[in-house]
Amino acid sequence: MQRFSNPLLKHIIHRGYFDAASKRQCLQYLRALRTLQLNGFNTVFLGETDISESLITGEKVDKDASLRWPVWTLVHAGSSQGWVPWRYRLLLRGDLPIHQQNGIFQELCDSLTISYGKCVIVTRDKMQPMRVGATDGQEPETGTLPPVPPVIYMSSIKCCPEVARANGHELLLVPSSYKYLYPMDVAWSSLKWFIINNRKDFALRSIERTHSYRCILFSDLIVKGIENMTPSKWKVATNKVKRWENYYLDTFS
Repeated sequence: MQRFSNPLLKHIIHRGYFDAASKRQCLQYLRALRTLQLNGFNTVFLGETDISESLITGEKVDKDASLRWPVWTLVHAGSSQGWVPWRYRLLLRGDLPIHQQNGIFQELCDSLTISYGKCVIVTRDKMQPMRVGATDGQEPETGTLPPVPPVIYMSSIKCCPEVARANGHELLLVPSSYKYLYPMDVAWSSLKWFIINNRKDFALRSIERTHSYRCILFSDLIVKGIENMTPSKWKVATNKVKRWENYYLDTFS
């Protein structure tokens, strides 16, 4: 008789060596976030995702060949109201000069000031996967902002806390071990599933005597994929984040 593993085992959360430090970091992050929210800061989540050419075309390639294919990085931000009214960036990996990496975050801060006023911008730091925060066993003070590196590196842009503060915002790092506190993954999943299910509708084919060509309306596909993550879906995703925030605050306090 064939036996299958219990699907509940897929959701086991393994506790690591830094479990206690991770809890303190999460608690400090959540307390700082709540304090900023009570002081009138709007929460905005900033993130990025990679879009490979094979995802757009639907062609199946082996892993080694895929490394030579172009990859675009999409940078965008969202909140409980939906995507922020900002001109998102779709960047070819490795094709953006260093000085422009700083300018993109400045443009976002300017746009947020106009649209929302003061914001707390929550993002990830891909260059620093290890936890940053209280590790000395001391209980973090309520409302104390957790330590943030001078520069937060995403794959395509740099985010500077000083630039954020100069525009009236604050920049926070979501704890790396607590993915449920970061709704951008839900938004990227929505985008990529839309691409997979609808890319044929954005492809034009031209058949000539000796060759055939296929043209994919890449920009239109991305725009519609982003629109697929509607304000109502954002509301559901951020409400789920809030429930997890409340759970961790009650559990770790």
